[in-house]
Amino acid sequence: MTIRNLDDLLAEGVSGRRVLVRADLNVPLDKQTGAITDDGRIRAVLPTLTALTGAGAKVVVFSHLGRPKGAPDPQFSLRPVAARLGELLGAQVRFAEDTVGESARSTVGALADGEVALLENLRFNKGETSKDEAERGAFADQLAALGEAYVDDAFGAVHRKHASVFDVPARLPHVAGRLVLREVEVLAKLTGEPERPYVVVLGGSKVSDKLAVIEALLPKVDRLLIGGGMCFTFLKAQGHEVGTSLLEEEMVETCRNLLERADGKILLPVDVVAADAFAPDAAHDTVRADAIPSHRLGLDIGPETVAGFAAALADAKTIFWNGPMGVFEMAAFANGTRGVAEAITKAGAFSVVGGGDSAAAVRALRLDETDFNHISTGGGASLEYLEGKTLPGIAALED
Repeated sequence: MTIRNLDDLLAEGVSGRRVLVRADLNVPLDKQTGAITDDGRIRAVLPTLTALTGAGAKVVVFSHLGRPKGAPDPQFSLRPVAARLGELLGAQVRFAEDTVGESARSTVGALADGEVALLENLRFNKGETSKDEAERGAFADQLAALGEAYVDDAFGAVHRKHASVFDVPARLPHVAGRLVLREVEVLAKLTGEPERPYVVVLGGSKVSDKLAVIEALLPKVDRLLIGGGMCFTFLKAQGHEVGTSLLEEEMVETCRNLLERADGKILLPVDVVAADAFAPDAAHDTVRADAIPSHRLGLDIGPETVAGFAAALADAKTIFWNGPMGVFEMAAFANGTRGVAEAITKAGAFSVVGGGDSAAAVRALRLDETDFNHISTGGGASLEYLEGKTLPGIAALED
């Protein structure tokens, strides 16, 4: 795979040129105030943007936010993102009220060398996510007309065959941005010959979301630690009752087969924090994983499991972590995620956090991001990469 990168574009000269940058600015917003609650994805694109503005490019940034239905929806506007991006860049970011309409054309046309514009949410246009190639292509034509070169720095979206990710680069000179290049380099280490022991930690809600990556990783890893809501389907597969915990009944037999094939590589919780209800103030205590009361649900792994997982991580040389160990957003059920995260940092291994909720947990729990070698910006994209899938956005950048 050969991908041209940002340095190649800068070497050609970008001063005065309109450069389109596909970013992943899909940040979480407070439902009440609309304020950005985690600006990690905005910060992640700054190295690419500052390199371009410093070289005199007219930078046109575009992104999606949330899941609007192909039409403008104020709750998914990128306007607050434009304001935060301007604060982080220390310069005004011009904001277009649409994506390919009159506002976008006039906003881009007014850019001076070294300035930045942000277009409104790509998904306000049906063509962005359309499965109809003609409709998607027509939208890509309009986007491409705004620029003279294309930079993809939206790793969190490269697994989507969307107009801004897959079709626009076919219409313009294209390169990978700093972030995308780093993501691919790091994940390539995990799919190549990682230093051993290689330990993977998986959490999150559903086994079905992680089944493909478990299947792909099981032959390659030395140990696979499973927590989060998905662990209860595995515990059920072992014959244990799980009370009212999250359970994918249709996946029990699949989990049983995985455990049989794993040859002892899969480690499951031995104790869990079980609560009366899914609520931050619910009554709760720690119980053995094979003795969860029928009226309770597990919301975190217990301290004995944290200690066991920490021991399994201690000698690791390579670690990949995707998915929290419990409902970390509630303080009473955050200890498992915190304990495992701290164990990962203490191991001294090459450690990769696989984006999504894991990255959010690192920041929400105020852990030091620099203690990890890499925190991915794309949970779904990183998992699909490890599964060995072809990612449309990466394929579109290949020469």
